Amino acid sequence: MEIELDGATVALDGEANPIAEAALAALQANGARLVETGQESTADILLVSCPLRPGRVTEDPRSVHGAARKAAMAMSERGKGRIVFLLSAVAGMPMRRHPLFSMESAAVLAGMRALAMEFGPKVLVNAVGVGVGAIEDEAIISGDKAMLSHTPVGRPGTLEEAVAAVLFFCDPLNTYTTGQMLGVDGGWTAGYGRNF
Repeated sequence: MEIELDGATVALDGEANPIAEAALAALQANGARLVETGQESTADILLVSCPLRPGRVTEDPRSVHGAARKAAMAMSERGKGRIVFLLSAVAGMPMRRHPLFSMESAAVLAGMRALAMEFGPKVLVNAVGVGVGAIEDEAIISGDKAMLSHTPVGRPGTLEEAVAAVLFFCDPLNTYTTGQMLGVDGGWTAGYGRNF
């Protein structure tokens, strides 16, 4: 997917993972410039990377929200900006085996929506909900491999599919989408995950 970013600046806040790294590379390939760590509030686009699987050390959702809110305030003062949260699809549907992780992810999602309401229309705030067990890279599988059997498309997703969702939210032509989580999960949140 190609978008025209015309030198917009981009920053990453949160944990590095293959999806966040691929998204940053794609944004740079489409004309964005990466800002240095510690300069997140100066970016036009902020990727907020949250843990994608249970068992990861999860930052307090209030801290995640506070850091994103600080960036949103700076963007709003400049007149525009985009914030895209990268989080697990369990934010939209909890897993029985991982109640704490489900709750933490849902709290981040609620915080994202609150930011969208508070800072729109100048700042568009959205999330990409990465599939549970649905990304091909072993290092980022969320949950366990058995969950893949509960994905209607019947295969793992790809990094490119997750990155395409990030690019959609960052595309300057997309001016009417905010407060949404786009699940890149092969249909897992359609209901198959309820056994988990």
